[in-house]
Amino acid sequence: MTVWLRPGRTGPGARQPPPEGAAFASPFEGAPFALPPGGAPFALTDRGPHGVTLHALNDAARAAGLFRGQSHADACAVLPALIGAPAEPERDLGMLKRLALWAERFSPSVAVDAREPGYEGLLLDMTGGAHLFGGEAALLADIRARLAAANIPARLAIADTPAAAWALARFTASEDVIAPAGQTREAIADLPVEGLRLEPGALVLLKRFGLRRIGDLYGLPRASLARRFRGPEGIRVVERLDQVLGVLGEALTPERPAPAYRVWSPFAEPLTDVAGVDFHLPRLMRALCAQLAQAGQGARRLSLIGYRVDGRTTSIEAGLSAPSASADHLIRLLRGKGLEHLDLGFGIDAMMLSVGKAEVLEARQGVLAGAKSRLQIPSPLAGEGAAHAKHGRMRGRDADAAHNESLRALPGDPSSSHAAARRGPLLLPQGEKENSSSLAALIDRLRAKLGEGAVLRPQAVESWIPERSETWALAGPEAPEAAFDLGRERPILLLDRPEEVNIPVTELPDGAPRQFTWRRVQRRVVKAEGPERLSPEWWRPRTDAGKPVRTRDYYRLEDDQGRRYWLFREGLHAREDLDVDPETQEERERHPTWWMHGVFA
Repeated sequence: MTVWLRPGRTGPGARQPPPEGAAFASPFEGAPFALPPGGAPFALTDRGPHGVTLHALNDAARAAGLFRGQSHADACAVLPALIGAPAEPERDLGMLKRLALWAERFSPSVAVDAREPGYEGLLLDMTGGAHLFGGEAALLADIRARLAAANIPARLAIADTPAAAWALARFTASEDVIAPAGQTREAIADLPVEGLRLEPGALVLLKRFGLRRIGDLYGLPRASLARRFRGPEGIRVVERLDQVLGVLGEALTPERPAPAYRVWSPFAEPLTDVAGVDFHLPRLMRALCAQLAQAGQGARRLSLIGYRVDGRTTSIEAGLSAPSASADHLIRLLRGKGLEHLDLGFGIDAMMLSVGKAEVLEARQGVLAGAKSRLQIPSPLAGEGAAHAKHGRMRGRDADAAHNESLRALPGDPSSSHAAARRGPLLLPQGEKENSSSLAALIDRLRAKLGEGAVLRPQAVESWIPERSETWALAGPEAPEAAFDLGRERPILLLDRPEEVNIPVTELPDGAPRQFTWRRVQRRVVKAEGPERLSPEWWRPRTDAGKPVRTRDYYRLEDDQGRRYWLFREGLHAREDLDVDPETQEERERHPTWWMHGVFA
């Protein structure tokens, strides 16, 4: 189906505000020029390489013999009463795209057709969908009534192929044209060859050969027809003829990708408040989930779209961390996203739920009676359960407090939670709430409240440098690909940036410290273990912020209060004591330094 926004009596492009009290406001409202009185000749002008020419004309200007591409000076000489205004193709194209979004209430696949200047319009794929609107005739009547309420002159046509509908809408005298199914060949036979959307040179040659109607080309062999032209024009003529007859397919590029699944409902009276939307949401969601369940699919991206009475649309979208076909979960997700964010304007007269992305929904077996099966769930500290709402990275004591709070939320003894994380995944009885489905639902609700990129989990990175061995990734129920290094003991709190400490006393130059000062508090060491040497990664630059990267020796220390720390000495005595000054290029002495990197308990 095609909708041609033909030049009407009020000016090309129909850029005119709707009449007062109209139920549907035109997307082309707000004309930047004063429109002429009814019946006056009017044209939009465009400045090109050949001067100012006519870009589009209304019926009165065409009736006076003016045509598109004609010089504006010649047109004024022929018709001094011509009223002109500058054309705005980019603005008109943007308005045409807005109208395409409005037309999605009739079809999930709506394309903007702006390839032929002066014949701009819309293409709608109505395959198998016209009966939802009472048939093809009732569909055209509905669209025409809505466009007429906005004072948008248009011609509409339905045919078996997009090319045939395009030609019928633009080269027939009828306002609405319906080509019966299977009779496209007869319906377009008497149309001029301009309906094939050919280049001007090809049209001139066809008329020179006496081929003025599309039907005149039916009896010609394709090979001889192509040989009549020089270069690619012959191939183009054959291609366009095959497209209009349906021999060769023609793909449409929708303004917005068609959803995988969708349900929609019109309303007799516009919904003017969020309560009405919330009332109808469960019914639509159950119908959508029935489609998903029948196909064995789950939604990964969900959209709620409201079609306003003024021709605009309002929508909210929600993404899911795992495919779901649960109506209750999807309803809670959209409500958590905020139905109050819908801009209903003067009301919406239709509402649609669509699934932009769907994935296969894997079946899950429930608990058998008397079964003692256990479901293996990755440890929260290993990445999945430790979903982190990113309102800013926490550092220092704040991070320590937040970490202790997260430990209290884990199953089992808090003091042994980190040790369990190091041993591997937790084993939870099947059927408990701590399973992947409930985790995915929790992540979805947090993302709906905080934003798509706000819920994160730690993701392991293959690096032996502690601050590089972990990063933040979008939270999801799936396990991370890279595994944590479970063979080495690491502190429960790792500082984002190591903090320098003062070491006044050591047993040996390369030994563990006897006491140190950190955050202005002196601590006496009673137990020490180490060192664990970590050399610089050879594939990375040997300098960091202009300073040479040096070897680290890590120690696990315990003070007289029972607190355990993770310190490292950066640099080796008598081997990494010298570096080069970046300004003078002279060697300078640089003694090893001590840094606090984490806390065990």
